[in-house]
Amino acid sequence: MKEFDHIVVGGGAAGCVAAARLVSEQGARVLLLEAGHSHRHPLLDMPPGIFKMINGSKFMRYHQTLPQPHLDGRVQDIPQGNVLGGGSSVNAQVYMRGRPDDYDDWERELSGNDDHVGWGWGDVLPHFRGMEDNNRLSNAYHGQGGPLLVSDPGHIDPVSRWFVQAVQQLGEPYNHDFNGDSQRGVGFYQFMNRAGRRSSSAYAFISPLQHDPRLEVQLHCEVQRVMIENGCAVGVVYRDKAGREQVARTRGEVILAAGALVTPKLLMLSGIGPADHLQEHGIEVQQDLPGVGQNLIDHPEVPVTAYARQPCGYYRQGDGWRMLRNGLQFKLFGSGPVTSAGVEAGAFVNPVDPDAPPTIQAFCVPIVYLDRDARNSMQDGYGMTVTTVVVKPRSRGSVRLRSSDPADMPLVSPNLLQDQADMDDMVAGQRFFLEAFQQGPLKERIREVVLPRAANPTDEELRAHCRRHVKTNYHPASTARMGADGDPMAVLDSRMRVRGIKGLRVCDMSAVPNINAGNTNAPAMMLGSRCAELVGMATGRQTTVSGEERQASSRPAMSAAK
Repeated sequence: MKEFDHIVVGGGAAGCVAAARLVSEQGARVLLLEAGHSHRHPLLDMPPGIFKMINGSKFMRYHQTLPQPHLDGRVQDIPQGNVLGGGSSVNAQVYMRGRPDDYDDWERELSGNDDHVGWGWGDVLPHFRGMEDNNRLSNAYHGQGGPLLVSDPGHIDPVSRWFVQAVQQLGEPYNHDFNGDSQRGVGFYQFMNRAGRRSSSAYAFISPLQHDPRLEVQLHCEVQRVMIENGCAVGVVYRDKAGREQVARTRGEVILAAGALVTPKLLMLSGIGPADHLQEHGIEVQQDLPGVGQNLIDHPEVPVTAYARQPCGYYRQGDGWRMLRNGLQFKLFGSGPVTSAGVEAGAFVNPVDPDAPPTIQAFCVPIVYLDRDARNSMQDGYGMTVTTVVVKPRSRGSVRLRSSDPADMPLVSPNLLQDQADMDDMVAGQRFFLEAFQQGPLKERIREVVLPRAANPTDEELRAHCRRHVKTNYHPASTARMGADGDPMAVLDSRMRVRGIKGLRVCDMSAVPNINAGNTNAPAMMLGSRCAELVGMATGRQTTVSGEERQASSRPAMSAAK
């Protein structure tokens, strides 16, 4: 039985960063356990590979929700990366941090902790900048020279340009950087890739250490539980690729980074969670923490889909002779559709109060993107889809144990759009982008809007459309959240430590007090980086951000951003 300085459970966006920093900057000997596959695969490397995998792949694990009564009993799928790099190896690669107020709100909520460390925008920005190598931007918000490659789209389809122009005609400003001074407006996203190759946390942080003997990465290893002795995490029990039970021990800490659906499951299997729920499944209670598995937040998304009057977009670009042509263009010239993640443009808007913080994020997808329900009754073809996403949802769900068997998937109930305010925001967002379809370059090229199905829909028809088609935006969060001392639902303190258990931290999106306004992959990497820093503080191996980053985080532009 081996002993390590630290054990990281889950090789996703956060876990890879935490493990890499602990090894490369603190000299620690680290075991990284990942239940999924290797990240090295051509479809994973190419930016648009996600669209080949989203409806079924060994690189995905699919959680089925409980029937949702407020959605007429619908059961939904929530895919999770089943691969080293986690979501960063299978997602659409959009580089989005949220807005400064997201983190300043965390700071206000967490400032009541004893032994507090800061979580405001000025505290997290150096981690974002330190990881980043941006191909266009270098300023108070963006860094260069980091391991994470952030780039403009390698290819922009005309549909994306029409979308950007149409939304500007509704009075929204063009935004050249959604991670800059202001989130509001329409423009083109940046992505975690470069020259047609994905920059996942596995490639960016783990691959450079592949020959470092201090880092041991084990794939196809499913952790069963954390071992707790005398109130301290001392190791983990896991099953290896052959199905054999193994034990690994640590002289330092166990860091959970298995994602917002599996991390709470592991905590509960280890005896940490709501005492009555654990006892119901015959699990010995190590620490009664009622907040474990509660407060599940996810960004809900609903499509607006239209057929085009003319051939356009990415319809059938991955089939037959088109696939061969695009592949040849990429191989010979490093250009063309293969260098696009399949979505290039988006927007952040507040349809009710344009000058207030955005309530809706939109993604323009240059295809007729049909969910399972729509595929049964509609044809594919040339067209486009705009997905509208509520960025600060109020609805809360839960993750519970199905049984005490670690092989069983957890019971997940996300409750998307359950809160009426979320539904109101979503309806307003749908109306805004239906109007965008009637503007300038889109108006003359759109033949028919097919989702929502009703022409000139009423509010009730839009609500019915939302109930029928709402789905996850793949951003579950907050199921083992940090909180203030005295908050009975706080699972972690502000140093990401599990309350009442020594030597155990959580560093994935489970930990956040509230979800950020936008995609969650970059924030997950920031959490991994922050966790490694906090472990270093505890061990005396603390690493600090560079002088340049300390200076940048205090520049006047940052004060104004708050």
